[in-house]
Amino acid sequence: MEAFYRTHAYLVEHTNAPVRRDLMDEINWNDRLIGIKGMRGVGKTTFLLQYAKEKFGTERSCLYINMNNFYFCNHSIVDFASDFQSRGGKVLLIDQVFKHPDWSNELRLCYDRFPNLKIVFTGSSVMRLKEENLELRDIVKSYNLRGFSFREFLNLQTGMKFHAYTLEEILNNHEQITKGILSKVRPLDYFQDYMHHGFYPFFLEKRNFSENLLKTMNMMIEVDILLIKQIELKYLSKIKKLLYMLAIDGPKVPNVSQLANDIETSRATVMNYLKYLADARLINMVYPKKEEFPKKPSKIMMHNTNLMYSIYPLQVEEQDLLDTFFVNTIWKDHKVNKGDKNISYLIDETMPFKICCRGIKIKNNPSVTYAINQMDIGRGNQIPLWLFGFLY
Repeated sequence: MEAFYRTHAYLVEHTNAPVRRDLMDEINWNDRLIGIKGMRGVGKTTFLLQYAKEKFGTERSCLYINMNNFYFCNHSIVDFASDFQSRGGKVLLIDQVFKHPDWSNELRLCYDRFPNLKIVFTGSSVMRLKEENLELRDIVKSYNLRGFSFREFLNLQTGMKFHAYTLEEILNNHEQITKGILSKVRPLDYFQDYMHHGFYPFFLEKRNFSENLLKTMNMMIEVDILLIKQIELKYLSKIKKLLYMLAIDGPKVPNVSQLANDIETSRATVMNYLKYLADARLINMVYPKKEEFPKKPSKIMMHNTNLMYSIYPLQVEEQDLLDTFFVNTIWKDHKVNKGDKNISYLIDETMPFKICCRGIKIKNNPSVTYAINQMDIGRGNQIPLWLFGFLY
């Protein structure tokens, strides 16, 4: 146990989160079992350690452990939690919980046996915490940690402390909001950098970002999808090929039969793979209003613009980038459906949006909101696209 305390102390001491994530204040830390999901690379480990540093400092009542530790090959979470509590432990932070066999049942046992112990764990976005782990359904509180928003990236790059706005605030007050922001900084000077490398916190590391992201994407497939979904390794190349084909095709209606033929599998298997890729936050699937999986989506796009540059940097189209940015940023708190003719997307089944490149002639429809690239400040129903990056 002392080795774990020493590791915890070292990690907490050397943790320096460049941006304090708003999720830190959204979580009800009084709950006894908290799950934090997120795609690989968005900073879940740093988030846990930052929580420990903020709330407990060097106190031994809080302890961070990682299921990658070989110790847990021969020891259960329940036994470890019992030992920790007997030493005065109150909060156990478990990273990558899905690496431990039967983790969900063990968390349930901890919840039942140790009413004075709080457990916070991280897991992959592929995990369906409540749908696939019935023993946790009524006791776990689940949250999602996303990659940096454009607002968070801008704060990091400029040292500012811009706060987030709701969609309603942006729609009703965007001119006033943008004037306030523009009085301090010009967001468009940073927007392209965000599109290229700003979503994942590891762009701050002194390593080649694209190579690091490609490595992370492979880990998403090899570990998050194959391990959690228990898919045989021999199918790995098919899933990777499918992702590559979706990427180079750009956002459009998928030809499932052709994809199935290309990766030499069935249509049903392709649809399952698409769901796994979406759960891993590698792609987004957009459906017509009132439709959802397992029906075929009306559009498949990469989950965020950074992925587009890493997979096919020479073929990135501006309109595809803009659509991908908009869908990714608005999806956090809103439902996105494919729009009808001349409308890009329908938000929350009621609000039509069109995503436009700057310089495109707009036949203004007062019932449509236009999100326009390369625009500093908007007017009426025409809003700068970058401002939607302030939604979280």
